[in-house]
Amino acid sequence: MTDMSYLDGNMLDGPLREVFAVDLSGATGRCEHCGTVGPMAAVHVYSHAPGLIGRCPNCAEVMLRLVRSPGWARLDLRGTTYLQVPMPLDQPHPGPL
Repeated sequence: MTDMSYLDGNMLDGPLREVFAVDLSGATGRCEHCGTVGPMAAVHVYSHAPGLIGRCPNCAEVMLRLVRSPGWARLDLRGTTYLQVPMPLDQPHPGPL
């Protein structure tokens, strides 16, 4: 492999801030277990655990976990293959990754 230039992870701050500053209920997610694709607003959310658990409305497998404390938040999306987030057309595009 040839030596290629790269930027450190700090470069992702701006682009990721744009993505996570939107309402994710309008995002489309795909269940890693059964492949169902749909709006994240359709996920069944359970709040009985320490945190929030989002389960697929089709197969009931866990798609996401969100735990919040006063000093941090932990978002686990292992059960979600992808999140497709609608972006306003007037925002600058960071270019290909």
